[in-house]
Amino acid sequence: MNRWMIAMVLLATTVGYAAGTAPQAAVNDEQAVRDATARFYAALNVLFPGDAGPVKDTWSRADDVTYMGPVGGLRQGWAAVQADWDAQAAQKLGGRVQAEDLHVTVGRDLAVVSNWEKGQNASADGKVNVVSIRATNVFRKESGVWKMIGHHTDLLPYLAK
Repeated sequence: MNRWMIAMVLLATTVGYAAGTAPQAAVNDEQAVRDATARFYAALNVLFPGDAGPVKDTWSRADDVTYMGPVGGLRQGWAAVQADWDAQAAQKLGGRVQAEDLHVTVGRDLAVVSNWEKGQNASADGKVNVVSIRATNVFRKESGVWKMIGHHTDLLPYLAK
């Protein structure tokens, strides 16, 4: 094996992809991000009847978090994001959504999950509305835990202000 090949093997091992396989830490992080995503969507379903606590627990408390949800607008920083979740919980829309067709990309401390949000909830007038929107979720590993730092969805016309 020449020096170039040795260097490439060492580089691949350092990056974590020797012999075409992901290192165990990367596999574990991908599962941890999938678990964090599942917690977010379970918490979102608790939000619809009016409890914002669990969804807020999935989020980082940092000033760089962003939220661009189905109502529209851009919220930046934890105080603004938290206030938006509280306002959504107060609407008590009911219903359920689930994440479908997840595409997960995981780095050392950041991860991106692109998926569909599908289900239903109600508008202010009580009409049941179908939800089928794209979503992008961004997570950061903070003290070993994957926390949401960004959530962006398509608009839902019945919620847009």
